[in-house]
Amino acid sequence: MKGIVTDIQRFSLSDGPGIRTTVFFKGCNMRCAWCHNPETINPKQEIMYTQSNCIGCLKCVCACRTGAQTDLGGMHAFIREKCVNCGRCAEICYPEAMAVSGKTMTVDDVMREIAQDRIYYDRSGGGVTLSGGEATCQAEFALALMRACRDEGIQVGLESNLLAPYKDLEPLFEYTDILMADIKLMDDGGHREWVGVGNARVLENMRRAGDGSRSRMIVRTPLIPGVTDSDDNIRQIAAFVSGLKDIMYYELLNFNPLGDGKYRGLGMENRFASARPLNAERLKRLKQIAEESGVPTRIG
Repeated sequence: MKGIVTDIQRFSLSDGPGIRTTVFFKGCNMRCAWCHNPETINPKQEIMYTQSNCIGCLKCVCACRTGAQTDLGGMHAFIREKCVNCGRCAEICYPEAMAVSGKTMTVDDVMREIAQDRIYYDRSGGGVTLSGGEATCQAEFALALMRACRDEGIQVGLESNLLAPYKDLEPLFEYTDILMADIKLMDDGGHREWVGVGNARVLENMRRAGDGSRSRMIVRTPLIPGVTDSDDNIRQIAAFVSGLKDIMYYELLNFNPLGDGKYRGLGMENRFASARPLNAERLKRLKQIAEESGVPTRIG
């Protein structure tokens, strides 16, 4: 069984309880305007170009067969429109100005990396978290990896937007110890505008997943300035969360501005390039609003 992974991050402390290894799957079925991992949206391998790393050796020009890498009077230029994402340029670019986002891996490949930190999972109550992108977009690969972790006694966390049909999610839930799911906006129209799809299926899947018969759940809201961070949105989400069972806590995730370089590397527009994280006072206020619904709330 093979899948496409963008990164395997070890010693993560922000993707569930304890020390964790987070596996980032490539491909997503939402188009959040603020995504801070834009390299995980496209399900296929793609090239990221960091111009500041380029030393002008022009080896990529010789390697490229499509003319995407060019020599302009001794200066390197990357013409993305001609790139077929074959990765030949990245193979010979030692300063990593050209890099491939997306690596095909088997379950055994991933497990070899996961197993290295088994002692830390056991001692900290951590484990492995499947993230993305959206792990359920590679459901068969995700399920095979979950089964392998279960066989090794490694706790599994699943980060999901819960947009897939419930029949596709249910097999994954059987191997999920902790489910981390987002509610970004309660207003369906706003959800369509900023995420690209409505939220009806997300909310229904969350109701079914949070009925108390399956894994523990952490519900999260990314706080996007001017979009999801209103008092009313947080109040409505917290009220919804209060009706779910087996909720560990509701987590407010402060805006992450660190994806800007990734957007440039992919030649994509970053609509939130000038946005900044919320200040401590505002975070405290939103936490208070959420707690009014009786939901234990954390700031992430």
